[in-house]
Amino acid sequence: MTGPGLEVTGRGIVSSLGQSVEAFAAAQFAGRSAIVALDDLPFSVRFTRAAPIRDFDPSAHFDDRNLSMLDRFAQYATVAARQAWAESGLAGDAVDPTRIAVIVGTANSGIDILDEGFRRIFKTGARIPPLTIPQTMGSAPASRIAREIGARGPVFGITSACASAAHAMLVGASLIRAGLVDVALVGGTDSCFSEGYLRAWDALRVVAGDTCRPFSAGRKGLIVGEGSAMLVLERAGRAAARGARPVARFLGSGMSSDAGDLVAPDPAGMELAIRHALADAGLPADAVGYVNAHGTGTVANDRAEAAAIRAVFAGRAEQVPVSSTKSMVGHAMGASGAIEAIATIAALEHGLVPPTMNYLGPDPEVGLDPTPEVARPAAIDVALSNSFAFGGLNVSLVFGRAEG
Repeated sequence: MTGPGLEVTGRGIVSSLGQSVEAFAAAQFAGRSAIVALDDLPFSVRFTRAAPIRDFDPSAHFDDRNLSMLDRFAQYATVAARQAWAESGLAGDAVDPTRIAVIVGTANSGIDILDEGFRRIFKTGARIPPLTIPQTMGSAPASRIAREIGARGPVFGITSACASAAHAMLVGASLIRAGLVDVALVGGTDSCFSEGYLRAWDALRVVAGDTCRPFSAGRKGLIVGEGSAMLVLERAGRAAARGARPVARFLGSGMSSDAGDLVAPDPAGMELAIRHALADAGLPADAVGYVNAHGTGTVANDRAEAAAIRAVFAGRAEQVPVSSTKSMVGHAMGASGAIEAIATIAALEHGLVPPTMNYLGPDPEVGLDPTPEVARPAAIDVALSNSFAFGGLNVSLVFGRAEG
């Protein structure tokens, strides 16, 4: 390993499948789906199903003054961060505030407020609110979280499409390894149900008309989702020294760029990120007992990712259980890597591989075991989580089961 070992000591999540780690884990292992009919949109798009967060009540988490300053993507991130910080037990004087980093990835920034601002300008001629810029900037969630926990170390946002959260986790881990901070609160967030954004996905024509079927025959594309997940990373042993229990080990991370097509994935770039992550963890591919795939449900992504997994695991590829969280929660864009990290850690913690839902049968060009329809008991010590974004931006993370 290229630096000190790290541990995950806190987790938080706001998703369409659950708004606590416990609720989310129970739902994913039961194979529940958050993909629902879009029957209440005041505008029309060709696809009719998505995975929005329906039951999030902002007033339950923020007073009127604070709520007026936060776009929905910052609301989600703040609530998830509160959960993670509480689970870590770091509230109070447990850490020097100048040694705390907050890094939040997002693919889209504050598009809800931007969309409303454009509507005001072009439809009604009204002025936009004066705080539109600070509300919509990509670093707004990180700034808000830093204010809440008193973090005075490195605080910033990261944007790399649907690899944003994974990059945030990788960078937070790197800051700890470099000795620049002791604690990093990291993750991702996106709110994805503004009119302009959904129309843009409609124009791209990669959204499924029925549901998300990763690695399955008959799949027709991704499903738009949203949400946030946050994790607390610390140097190994630090939690035990203050009487806390880590929930997982952060063993390694790797990244790469395809340096190729803007939207067509390259298996070679994906393979490189996985190999870098395993090398960083100091582990052979044989150590991995589960892969939480990027698994969008598009033909191009699934076949490219499957090719990369087969290349890394060679003759063992079909024996390693693989699954896609997106089959239940949709594609939460910049938050997806963190949501899937929560799913991966739950698999390690419970010894249970979450299923890939909506499966109609094997695609002969995939050649993997996608854990179809039903969760599967498994003794998992090490798991891999992949995030492969538009633009050929690839990140793989390696997590280990908590010791003791």
